[in-house]
Amino acid sequence: MYNPSEQKTRQPLDKFRFRICQVGSNKACLFFCLLLVLLLFVFALKDLHFLKGEVTQNPGVITLTKQEEFTIIIQTFKRDDILLEVLKRCLDVPHLQKILVVWNNVDKQPSQILRDSFGHHRTPILFLEQKVNRIQNRLQPFPEIHTHAVLMLDDDILLSVSDISFAFTIWKQFPDQIVGFVPRKHVETAHGAYTYQRTKLSDPHNGGGDKYSMVLIGASFFHARYLKLYQDQPEAMHSLVDTTQNCDDIAMNFVVSMYMRTVLNDTRPSGVYIMPLDMVNLEMQARSGFKGMWLRSNHFKQRSYCLNRLAQIYGVMPLQFSDSIKTRFTWLRK
Repeated sequence: MYNPSEQKTRQPLDKFRFRICQVGSNKACLFFCLLLVLLLFVFALKDLHFLKGEVTQNPGVITLTKQEEFTIIIQTFKRDDILLEVLKRCLDVPHLQKILVVWNNVDKQPSQILRDSFGHHRTPILFLEQKVNRIQNRLQPFPEIHTHAVLMLDDDILLSVSDISFAFTIWKQFPDQIVGFVPRKHVETAHGAYTYQRTKLSDPHNGGGDKYSMVLIGASFFHARYLKLYQDQPEAMHSLVDTTQNCDDIAMNFVVSMYMRTVLNDTRPSGVYIMPLDMVNLEMQARSGFKGMWLRSNHFKQRSYCLNRLAQIYGVMPLQFSDSIKTRFTWLRK
């Protein structure tokens, strides 16, 4: 049935369609459509550029990069072979912004093999050459860090991609704590002194288990703010770490505990332990012949000394105990 109102509605559209597509050829119609899409794309890019500029120029705005990506810091000394293997594994990890290699080989520059091996990769690897071989070189607030989260790795620790990704997820839930894979504890003796010990963690829901009071930073996530805070600590603490060439990881647990205790009014422990599914120590595979500190005969004695000395420096033992274990399974392996 004829409807006059429908006819009136069609007329403007018909005129428009006629002007675009019926004048000339189909090529003209196609050209117009492509031009329209291009203009829309240009305007979208302009808006995106404006928003990006607004975020980077406004210091009060936290960018997505800082929240959703992280920086890896690896300190190395004369172990290029295993460092190469660790770097290869790290480059497969999602959400990684860049890798900083703290180069402690003061008498030798990074080899061309190391530099060339990853030149084609989209994730940059920066070699930060140090003037002095200090264990605490890695705990500097490097200007190259543009993320909130830092993943610190020893150059002999090989973690699976899934373990790293899971740990990053957990860290975003506990950004004020050290989230990592190596727990340790302090034990107070009858005479009021402290000893440094390993833990024997088991499922706390099935009859209890051991506890931990530290999470070592050699395989852990923590907030980049703690790098600056570490540098601001008493000179006596830095002197202790330099003298022993040890214990910077214990000191960092003190730093985090003191910050949470005094600034955040928070009594939680310094660390959150994650049970790894696939973590390998490459120490014995190093062809350079250099062996780590934990193989020294006096290693645990020295670290016990550090615990007591740090407690003296800070005037308190701030470390708190925890039996929390984060795992991807609903049950925990013993």
